Amino acid sequence: MFSLTEVASLNDIQPTYRILKPWWDVFMDYLGIVMLMLAIFSGTMQLTRDQVVCLPILEKTSEGTGDFFGSQPPETVDSLWNKESAIGEQAAPLMARRPPDSVSPTVHFSQSSVFGQPQPTGVRTKLDFQQYVFVNQMCYHVALPWYSKYFPYLALIHTIVLMVSSNFWFKYPKTSSKIEHFVSILGKCFESPWTTKALSETACEDSEENKQRLTGASFLLKHLSTCSEDGSPNQSAPMLNKSGVTFSVEKLVSEIPSMTILDKKDGEQAKALFEKVRKFRTHVEDSDLIYRLYAIQTVIKTVKFILILCYTMTFVASIDFDHVCEPEIKHLTGYAKFHCTHNMAFMLKKLLVSYIAIICVYGIICIYTLFWLFRRPLKEYSFEKVREESSFSDIPDVKNDFAFLLHMVDQYDQLYSKRFGVFLSEVSENKLREISLNNEWTFEKLRQHVTRNAQDKLELHLFMLSGVPDAVFDLTDLEILKLELIPEARITTKISQMINLQELHFYHCPAKVEQTAFIFLRDHLRCLHVKFTDVAEIPSWVYMLKNLRELYLIGNLNSENNKMIGLESLRDLRHLTCLHLKSNLSKIPTNITDLSPHLIKLVIHNDGTKLLVLNSLKKIMNLAELELLNCELERIPHAIFSLTNLQELDLKSNNIRTIEEIISFQHLRRLTCLKLWHNKIISLPLSISHVKNLESLYLSHNKLESLPSSLFSLLKLRYIDVSHNSIVVIPLEIGFLQNLQHFAITSNKVEVVPKQLFKCAKLRTLCLGHNCISSIPEKIGQLSQLTHLEVKGNCLDRLPVQLGQCCLLSRSCLVVEDHLFDSLPMEVKENINPESSVSFTNGCKCVSDGR
Repeated sequence: MFSLTEVASLNDIQPTYRILKPWWDVFMDYLGIVMLMLAIFSGTMQLTRDQVVCLPILEKTSEGTGDFFGSQPPETVDSLWNKESAIGEQAAPLMARRPPDSVSPTVHFSQSSVFGQPQPTGVRTKLDFQQYVFVNQMCYHVALPWYSKYFPYLALIHTIVLMVSSNFWFKYPKTSSKIEHFVSILGKCFESPWTTKALSETACEDSEENKQRLTGASFLLKHLSTCSEDGSPNQSAPMLNKSGVTFSVEKLVSEIPSMTILDKKDGEQAKALFEKVRKFRTHVEDSDLIYRLYAIQTVIKTVKFILILCYTMTFVASIDFDHVCEPEIKHLTGYAKFHCTHNMAFMLKKLLVSYIAIICVYGIICIYTLFWLFRRPLKEYSFEKVREESSFSDIPDVKNDFAFLLHMVDQYDQLYSKRFGVFLSEVSENKLREISLNNEWTFEKLRQHVTRNAQDKLELHLFMLSGVPDAVFDLTDLEILKLELIPEARITTKISQMINLQELHFYHCPAKVEQTAFIFLRDHLRCLHVKFTDVAEIPSWVYMLKNLRELYLIGNLNSENNKMIGLESLRDLRHLTCLHLKSNLSKIPTNITDLSPHLIKLVIHNDGTKLLVLNSLKKIMNLAELELLNCELERIPHAIFSLTNLQELDLKSNNIRTIEEIISFQHLRRLTCLKLWHNKIISLPLSISHVKNLESLYLSHNKLESLPSSLFSLLKLRYIDVSHNSIVVIPLEIGFLQNLQHFAITSNKVEVVPKQLFKCAKLRTLCLGHNCISSIPEKIGQLSQLTHLEVKGNCLDRLPVQLGQCCLLSRSCLVVEDHLFDSLPMEVKENINPESSVSFTNGCKCVSDGR
């Protein structure tokens, strides 16, 4: 037999799951316990006290009188008394062992006397005690209705089925894990200190403050519309609409109420909770298994209720105290019919009525549950009320099992869902990150990360942070700020303190800017670098920085997306002088010509994508510097020859093989620098002499085998770099270049250094390394301004002692094998003062960079 504790455990759930038990489930659980107790009580009573007592029904004789003794002849009174005494003596031991309620045949005596003794009256049978026991057992199974015998067991089974059905969704493996995870996260969210702080400190501000915000917004928008350069009041309004720039009115508040400092441990736990909630939502929202299982188990309980009620109401009338039994045992007892009584009938009937009443209440609750399940879509949950009561207007609505679980929690306590919604809000998560970030990145820590770059400017580079620390804007002397891989970068109004800031870098960092901060950047920012993967990462406000001088865009800007990048808005950048595009363009965007009146430098780095259409270049008449890098060009584009103001042309890393078109450069009278390095040029045409004003020529990393003498008729040349070619001879005409200051012919096949080279008295840098030179002429001592000499990697066996006459040459800028330097006389080595390298370190570095 089951104990009450064992059976009740079927209805037991973890205490933490009670938040998913609405009032009807709790009520049905208690009804289940009552039905369980009722079933166990009735079963116990039936096992211990249930029995049937039967007496034979006498058959009538043909004379109309009852045959008391069957077919046996009547006996004398003495014989009857003797038999009665014998039966009594035999039954005495049995009577002593019988149960208290056992019935044995009795004989009633009348008050009359026979021969002076009392005489028996009433019905008299010949059955002994064992026969009565036998008859009672037979009639219990034959005459008693089956429901009277099995009601307790049926009630127990039905109750167990209902209990299992009520809590099956907590036990089913595919749902129990999700429920357990949900309850765990919900409890942590409810108890998290961040929830309390977020709800208490980010509540909606009163209507007066909102009114002030709206007033400020209208003022700033009006200011934006009237601050264009030409003074037209309506000119910048179309620009705002066109670029789709929107600013949050909430961001106009100069200072957001500071959040209470959160304990570091609590902050880390809250950030972990945000991640758990995000993953759990992704995992649960893709199915509705929990909802369907709960609906199915409710339907099963309802069907079970209807079934129990139908057959119970049918059999309740069959429970009776009196029964007539015909067990077909006449051959054993001599009687065919018996009149029986069921001693538990009255109690069983009362218990059954009570059971029916409880079942009816249970069924009504099941029907109400079905009504609640299907009267509205429980697979959708809206946080609209929470959004209205707090500033977290971005809390998303959820669906499927996630929504259903929240509906169930609302039946327990709506505060749980309200607190849980805080961890679904990106605004809340950003605020938490902001607090943690500001606690970690203090002003002192940021100051330690400030460095000076090669241009001697103060620079701060922040990498992979959750946001921009507030303390950054307190570095008022900062000149360059680099933000890389910061997904939630926000430029606040405090940036107006950084009066020295001139350059911003956003690397994969879609920065958001407050309006007051935008006004400051629009008036003060001079250089902006934006590196992106998708064009959507380019901040819209970039095209409204009217005082911007240099703009660097690095990312995917192919022809299919040209219309998306908003280059048409570049016309509003009226002071932009330098535009750098590192992308994969197939043609130069036509809208870029809007910058033609003021654009001076244009750089296109195409990452190996062939640039096919360059006709737009003709319209940029004021262009002074043009760089077309890695554009897979095979010839010099003809559009370049129309740029009469061009001063510097860089065609690095293309596939140019011939430069016969160079004769057309004679029309570019201002061209002073020509960079054709890292190509496949085999030879230089004689027409190169027509570029009269050329001062710098970069031809390194090509396939040149010789240098034409006409090259050295360009008397203004100051810089020549022909390193990494296959040149064998240095022409003698090189001595004509009296203005030559830098000559690099490293990594070629030169065998002899002509003495005419040393007539270039202004030569400061001479790179002859990695050739086949066997000796250095002694006239090298004539180069009094020489500061850098490279001769390493040749076939030299000594160095000329005249190196000592190069008074500006330092040991750090003399690139030669150590044993050759050690072979110099001591006085020569002393003249090559290592301390003099301090003044010319930058010059040596430039040589290395130039190669």
